Amino acid sequence: MPKSPEDVLKLIKENNLGWVDLQFTDLPGRLHHITIPSTDVELESFKNGFGKLDGSSIRGFTEIFESDMVLMPIADTASLVPWSAGVMRILTDVYWGGGKGRFERDPRGVANTAEKFQEERGYKSFFGPELEFFLFDKVDLDVATPQSGTGYKIHARESPWEGSGSFVIRYKEGYYPAPPVDKLMDVRVEIVDTLVKYFGFIIEATHHEVATAGQGEIDFRFSTLTDTADKVQTLKYVTKNVAAKHGLTATFMPKPIYGDNGTGMHTHFSLWSKDGKNLMFDPNDDYAEISQTGRYVIGGILHHARALSAIASPSVNSYRRLVPGFEAPVYTAWSRGNRSAIIRVPSYFRGIENAKRIEYRAPDPSTNPYLLFSAVLMAALDGVNKKMDPGDPVDENIYHLTPEKRREKGIRELPRSLDEALDELESDKEFLKPVFSNSIIDTYIDLKRQEAKTLQMYPHPMELYYYLDS
Repeated sequence: MPKSPEDVLKLIKENNLGWVDLQFTDLPGRLHHITIPSTDVELESFKNGFGKLDGSSIRGFTEIFESDMVLMPIADTASLVPWSAGVMRILTDVYWGGGKGRFERDPRGVANTAEKFQEERGYKSFFGPELEFFLFDKVDLDVATPQSGTGYKIHARESPWEGSGSFVIRYKEGYYPAPPVDKLMDVRVEIVDTLVKYFGFIIEATHHEVATAGQGEIDFRFSTLTDTADKVQTLKYVTKNVAAKHGLTATFMPKPIYGDNGTGMHTHFSLWSKDGKNLMFDPNDDYAEISQTGRYVIGGILHHARALSAIASPSVNSYRRLVPGFEAPVYTAWSRGNRSAIIRVPSYFRGIENAKRIEYRAPDPSTNPYLLFSAVLMAALDGVNKKMDPGDPVDENIYHLTPEKRREKGIRELPRSLDEALDELESDKEFLKPVFSNSIIDTYIDLKRQEAKTLQMYPHPMELYYYLDS
């Protein structure tokens, strides 16, 4: 992949590219783009940027009276777009127009600030998310006239309700079935091949996930905070486009199907010193080779877990996933191998410093990765700075504990709705302040409040089933 502006210009020339797609992420986490002629890209473009953005038209950005914004291309994110001949894609940072500097509500800017914050304190962090998604054959939506009713129907070749061919995948039985039961392996392989060949990914695995109806997962090699967030956005972009090429709909929606597992984004995290020492590894710890610093990291994330929910689980739909019985964590506890805990310390092997990390299991892929990874880092560093004790690990099924037992162990519940999570973020946001401006926190909360309020006004189709005869 290109590493300098000169490399980008060389790539354009050697491939005779006619167009460059400038991409950026809005505050809720959606990818946006504008396509410009490749002849407009010069060396000076990487210093001056492109004055192409009306910020007032982007959610969470600017007002109409301050709308001129600049997109600054990032050379080492440039890559060919295999499904669009003659096109290069490049991620951008967002700046105010008029030379006023970096836009404080650019999510990628928050990630850059978080990395600078940790570096100044002698730390380096790594993130490794596991992205789950569904590949549907088609989704019929009926929302044109919501006053007369709304609804949807999912078409999926593997599903029990509409399976085609000799095999279907039963509810909650989709984990690792071999072809021909797994009918979408070839599409997933094309997705990862595209990520490797064109976008510089190192893929660790791809597989079918637990749910029926085409649930899959792609895992890529861990990296630094901003780079990992860039890769999350790229993976979603590639997955959706390759799926569309096959006539499929790829969705990272947390809970599209009733009665089956939802879609998560388990996020692996490790904290290192600048001289290359894994601060979370202690070979003399009998429980999970987790150091005292690692325990403080866990303590910080557990302490702020309810506030983090507003970023990690950022949609109304997220809270349909966070219910007991579907492998999604709803309790603030930690453990070595317990997948009912919100934080797991993977312990497949012993004695491997590079492998020591935690797995934060609450996030789902509807999150804005730049904000999520920054918030997780700040919670972890707050735990280290204040020596937050995570309490004892819980090595039993937390779903089966009585409320009294959970209280005895100091286990809290995560918020049960987006509004509740936003309440928690409003009351516990100080740990974010060194990296998140008041402007971005307040704007984010306002956007999500409006989203929750809007969806609250729509009658759910199942409400008619339950209440029509009342």
